[in-house]
Amino acid sequence: MKTMTCKQLGGACDIAFHADTFEEIAALSKKHGMEMFKKADAAHLKAMEEMQELMKSPEAMASWMKSKRMEFEALPESQ
Repeated sequence: MKTMTCKQLGGACDIAFHADTFEEIAALSKKHGMEMFKKADAAHLKAMEEMQELMKSPEAMASWMKSKRMEFEALPESQ
């Protein structure tokens, strides 16, 4: 199991997500993002705007995803 924070995944806070795969951790991050969107959390809304801007370029988004996947894979297993 590995751990990444919301900030490490492009978000706005230090909440930690724990998962065995990058896909699982991305899903946890997405769920958290949706919860913060519903709460209209200003910091998370700003981070979402930045992600939406990144998503306008498929190449930039693919590069970002690849770098985050590599970051996840390089992490040590958490206890």
